[in-house]
This record gives sequence, C-alpha cells and structure tokens, in this order.
Amino acid sequence: MSRKKPNIIFLVNDHQAFYGHGEMAGGPKIQRPNYERLAKGGAEFLRTYTSCPLCCPSRRSMLTGLFPHNHGEIKNLTYHPFDKITYLEILSKNGYKNYFYGKWHAGPGTAYDHKCEGFNYRGYGNPYTKPEYKKYLKKYNLPPFQVHIERIFYKPNGFIARLYGIKVNKPFRPKRRWNNEHAMGIMKTPKETHESFFLAKIACEKLRELVNSGNQKPFHLRVDFWGPHQPYYITPEFLDMYEASKIPEYPSFNENLRHKPKIYKTEFNYPLNKKHELIYPNPLPWSEWQKILVFNYAHQTMIDQAGGLILDALDELDLTDNTLVMWTADHGDAIASHGGHFDKHSYMPEEVIRIPLAIRYPVEIPPGQKIENLVSNIDFAPTILDVAETSFEKKIDGQSLIPLCSGNEIDWRDDLMIETHGHHFRLHIGRSIVTKRYKYIWNDRDMDELYDLDEDPYELNNLIYKSEYSEILGNMKMRLADWRRKVGDSVKRDMIKKKMLGITHRLRAKNIPK
Repeated sequence: MSRKKPNIIFLVNDHQAFYGHGEMAGGPKIQRPNYERLAKGGAEFLRTYTSCPLCCPSRRSMLTGLFPHNHGEIKNLTYHPFDKITYLEILSKNGYKNYFYGKWHAGPGTAYDHKCEGFNYRGYGNPYTKPEYKKYLKKYNLPPFQVHIERIFYKPNGFIARLYGIKVNKPFRPKRRWNNEHAMGIMKTPKETHESFFLAKIACEKLRELVNSGNQKPFHLRVDFWGPHQPYYITPEFLDMYEASKIPEYPSFNENLRHKPKIYKTEFNYPLNKKHELIYPNPLPWSEWQKILVFNYAHQTMIDQAGGLILDALDELDLTDNTLVMWTADHGDAIASHGGHFDKHSYMPEEVIRIPLAIRYPVEIPPGQKIENLVSNIDFAPTILDVAETSFEKKIDGQSLIPLCSGNEIDWRDDLMIETHGHHFRLHIGRSIVTKRYKYIWNDRDMDELYDLDEDPYELNNLIYKSEYSEILGNMKMRLADWRRKVGDSVKRDMIKKKMLGITHRLRAKNIPK
C-alpha cells in the first residue's frame, strides 16, 4: 500500500528585513525561534533570492515558477490576467484540497479563483475591516484592534495623513481598503487582535477541523501574513525584547550614493526626501533609526510567534511527519540601508532581494542542514508539486529544491538572475546576476553595478569602473546574457511604459493611494 501523499504548509511573510540585520551587522539577534525551529528540523537556505524586489511580481512567481517577464505581473498592480497556470490548480487536479489565508496581492482576482477556500480578498487588503475578523474577535472575546501611533512617515497634516486619519500620539484603527500605513505604534489591545494571530488561529482551526472530520485527502494550507511589512503595530511584550541603544549603525546607513545609480536615491517617505529624492545626510539621526528598528525587529518576532502556533498545531495533531512546511518572505526591506531608506523600491541591493527560506519534510529532508546554493522563489512552486508527485505540464523557469536538500550531491546552478521593472510610476529596467562571490547589476539607461560580496557584503564599493575587474565584469555580463536567453527575457521598454500608463489610469479611477 502506497504512503498517503504529504500535506503541505506554506507560510509567507511580507517585506522582511532579513539580510544584514541583527547579528550580521553586529547588533542584537532578531528573535525568530519558530523559524529556527523549523530550519533545525530540515534545511535552511542561506542564499535565497526573490525573482523581483516587489510584492505582486514576486508573489506571482511563487505561484507559477516563472520570472515576472514570463508571467506578466511585472510591477505592483500591473493587473496582468492570470494566463499562466498556478501550482494551486495542479494540486487541486491531483487530489489536494487548497486553503489560503491572508494577503493575495498577486494580481487580479483572489485565491478563490484558483481552487482555494479560506480567507482571502482582492489586492493588498485590510483584514481588520472584514466580517471574518469581527467574527473571530467575538469568538475569542477580544476587543477591536487599536494602536497608539508613535511615528508616521507622512507630513503630519498632509494629504495622506488626512486620508488615513492618522496622527502621532493619537489612537488609531485601520479602516481603509489597504492596511499599509507607513507608521509605527504600540498596540493597546492583546496580541491576538493582530492580523498575524488572527490568520494563524483560523488556519489552526481548519487543521483541527480536517483531522477531527476524518479527512483523507491531502491538503495544502497557505498563510500569507501582512507583516512584517509596515505598519509596525506591536505589543509591549515584543518591543521589550530589544534595546534601541544596542543597535549599531547599519554599515550603509551613511552612504552618500555617489557611486550608485539614480534609482537608489528615490524615496517617498517624510521627512526623508525632497522632491522624492533621499536627502543626504539623512534627516533622522541614527538614534531615531534605532527606535524605528526596535519596532521592525519586534514585528518580525511577533509574526514568528504567530507562525509558531501553526507548527504547534501540526505537532498536536500528529501531522508533522507527513507534512512539508516552507517558510519564506516575498522580498526584503531597504530599511536603514544605503543612505537610510524606510521602504523598498526597484533597486536591487542584497537587503531587498535576499529572503529567508526554511523547509522541513521529515520523510525526505535530513534535519539540521545549512544550504548555501543559489535558490530563488521561482523554485517554490515546482518544489511543492514535486512533493505532491506532480509537476507543471509546460516548461517553467524554476526547479524543485527537494533533490538539493535530500542530502545527496547534485548538479545545481552556479549563478542566478533577479529582475526589476520599476515601482510606483517610475520606470526602471534592471537585471541582476549573482554568483557565490560576485554580483553584477545592469541598470538600463543608468550606472551599472559590480560588487565582491565576500569582501564587501554591504555593497559599499561599486567596482564597475575598476579596470582590474574587467575580466570578472565580462564574465558576469556573459552569465547574465545566458540567463536572459534561457528564460526568454526580451521585454521591451515601450511595452513596460504602456503597462505603467494603464496602471496610472486604473489607480486614479479606483482612488487607490499611490
């Protein structure tokens, strides 16, 4: 009798400061005990990259195994139709029940359009306004979410602050369509009122329901948290874990960006910019950034604790041994880096394109592995399908990670491409290629970049014009050209401009904040 197909749990954080923060930069360790617990039970991938440094393109890549130029959602809110099949439909066709809880933000529609049940709404969304959240509060006798605002990154009486109805030193409840305020505050309600605990608890309810009902079908359950993307709304329990004065200055915080392409200077947050360009020196002293990073790190720890509830439920329900669990993020975070940004953009430093990844599957993955091979989120969908004993019918750009973490020596890629097409309404076409040691970034109509990541992990020394690196540069350009040929990368600038114009019209029509 064949073994039952494994269950699959896929946890996705949003916009997580991962590379270079905490211990690597000489500061306090960012506490993620449940992520570490998962990694110890299987494999942690130390060189994982996103396909693109933005939500929608990255999330579509996780669904399709394709680079953005191949699946069409090249920027946030491109609204490109789903004309490529996702792993969700294939799982459903092969006997799986799909459950999706949390943020969609992968293009038009919702997870319900892709053979899923659960809690999911269009676009970026705001869980705090939904009837399911209100039902959850009532069930667990919890008060409505409320936070005391400590800082906002908008002009205090400007249009956006007034639009959100958000003020410093005032109570606040997220009531708009999107829960994406550039703000930080201390929660005045229990941690269980936070979106991460809401999602984790209703996901755990579904797990218990499946076991108690005697369900025999394998399931795939995915939870996409809204955090640790801003806003940073945190309870004192997690803030007290970090001491601002012990966070040393981030190595690239005071970078003047003289030897960087112009796109690195783009910044929209107050008081950091003048005419949408990052001010140098940074308007906020490092002592203020220390306070901001306490909220950032605490947010990561709070999300980790919420995700840990799902790992606990697997143990409690005796599901751990026959369940693949993956935990990652859609992209990184530029916070405090390269001159002191608050948010990401379409530039591609390691802070923005590096992401965490841990995979546990006791049946096939030996525990305690640290894997340094170059992997991407284009590999996530084929990994899930591999474990489910199926695959995409048509060629994709990614490949399964299961052979890589089986403990056996296998051939694997020795370089990897990442791509970008701009953010908000700024067109920027870029391609990055990374190897074990070097990184080259081609920036269309702007300065290119070359870094030695072994000697310069924070990318402070752009080697692009150094003659002694001409041979390495030539090799990196050749590698990038090979990748572009292999994955059919021939997106035209005029095509992208046309897509951006369409986005502008749609956002204006919907009155969505830019």
